Amino acid sequence: MSRASEDSQRRSLAARARGLAIDVTPLRASRDFRLLWSGELVSQIGSQITLVALFVQVYDLTKSSAAVGAVGLVQLGPMVLVSLGFGPQIDRRDRRRLLLLAQTGLMVASLLLLLGSRLHDPPLVLLYGAAALNAAFMSIAMPTRSAMTPNLVGAELVPPAAALNQAMWNGAAVIGPAFGGLIVARAGLSWAYGADVATYVVALAAAFALRPQLPHRAVGEEEETGWSAVTRGVRYLRHKRILQSTFTVDIVAMVFGMPRVLFPELADKQFHRGSEVVGWMFSAVALGALLGALTSGWVKRVRRPGLAILIAVSVWGMGIIAFGISGTRLGFALLCLAVAGAADVVSAVFRATMQQLIVPDALRGRLSAFNILVVAGGPRVGDVEAGLVAAATTPTFSVVSGGALCLAGVALIAATVPRFGRWHVGDPP
Repeated sequence: MSRASEDSQRRSLAARARGLAIDVTPLRASRDFRLLWSGELVSQIGSQITLVALFVQVYDLTKSSAAVGAVGLVQLGPMVLVSLGFGPQIDRRDRRRLLLLAQTGLMVASLLLLLGSRLHDPPLVLLYGAAALNAAFMSIAMPTRSAMTPNLVGAELVPPAAALNQAMWNGAAVIGPAFGGLIVARAGLSWAYGADVATYVVALAAAFALRPQLPHRAVGEEEETGWSAVTRGVRYLRHKRILQSTFTVDIVAMVFGMPRVLFPELADKQFHRGSEVVGWMFSAVALGALLGALTSGWVKRVRRPGLAILIAVSVWGMGIIAFGISGTRLGFALLCLAVAGAADVVSAVFRATMQQLIVPDALRGRLSAFNILVVAGGPRVGDVEAGLVAAATTPTFSVVSGGALCLAGVALIAATVPRFGRWHVGDPP
């Protein structure tokens, strides 16, 4: 092969690699998006440390996966009430101020957990109460950030911004649980919760540095109040079958296919290890998702995102089934979780892209709040489901049956809403 041919081949391979690499243009183009993204990265690392610490603490106190699953149950109520009731405020108020309020509330919840960790035998009601408070303020913070993003980067950069957000969340979910498991094992719960509190100081500083983030409103558009404002987003969604399917497919994946509540029991009884393995299992899902996000440069070339979502959620379900039948092979189990995580991030990027491109800015806060309710509430329902099934049968049956139900749900959505798989970017929803 001639030197010219070799150079041409190298340039072609380099171009393909650049096409796969994540697009960081939104971070370069928008100062406020950089602040929003970096502040969330730090706070999410702390939140993931706390998630592992809380699950380990509840399991150590009760030796029950059902009790760990009850964490999700106590969080679900505040999520529903705040997401539906507070959504209209995101479309009317300065979103920067709302983010500051939410970050402060999240810090208070972590301080309560820190206080509980200093007690010799803390009451479960304190832990559950702090978890509920965390869910309430998270249901303000997450949709507020999501509603800000399109205005910060512009419509053309929404897909790469969604991919960057997924990389950030999953990067934090790799680092946080891995450190969380080690911190709990080596230094104790207080250090884990204390680290979370410290991260909110950084997140608050980033939010303070943002410019005011007032929502856009069309000329002549009347401002709705009261129950009408709450239900407008539901009325908008009612006849948008394509948009509805982006929510239902995630509900199916997270309610039936997310076995995280079983990680402490599986680490103890199946792998015969301690809290560090709990952290590894959380991190394995996130590591796969991070790798998927970092190689997401191809997503902007996909014209049928609904089909991509259906395929990705099917791979997620199969990965969870394989994890369930992994036995005592910890390495294989972690690999299966990583594959599932990579598939999940593909689904998440395309769902976020579809939702942010379809929904008008005047409704974006309410629909973002509903989306966060699904994204964050689904795993909480899944926590309860997985914990109860494991208590009635075995953890392995709970994991495998959940993955199988996930696959069945995807097939049902594809059959009942065939337009979802055929939908092209630019088509009406």
